[in-house]
Amino acid sequence: MLFEKVRGYFSVILTGRKGWAAMSWAGPEDIFLSTSLASYLDKKLLVLLRDGRKLLGVLRSFDQFANVVLEGACERVIVGDLYCDIPLGLYVIRGENVVLIGELVLMSLLMLI
Repeated sequence: MLFEKVRGYFSVILTGRKGWAAMSWAGPEDIFLSTSLASYLDKKLLVLLRDGRKLLGVLRSFDQFANVVLEGACERVIVGDLYCDIPLGLYVIRGENVVLIGELVLMSLLMLI
């Protein structure tokens, strides 16, 4: 089989008895979504996980599966109007557990604008 990209989709083409498979990439539009995480490198992020936990930390690394490494990570526990940060240190998060990743903008920086 040969996988061929047609209008944003992969089509399968049968090729002889051996049935080998290959993928071709057309260009920059084929870059995985996780590459957009490159703009967040070395910035403080909030990561929301599937189990409801909220992690804060500085993004140090990621891969094509959205696995991320947070430095200086802490888990934020919120109860009512109060919250507590539990320090975790260097933390590796599997991409399939990530629901949302967003940059934290500190209020002190917003006041300067």
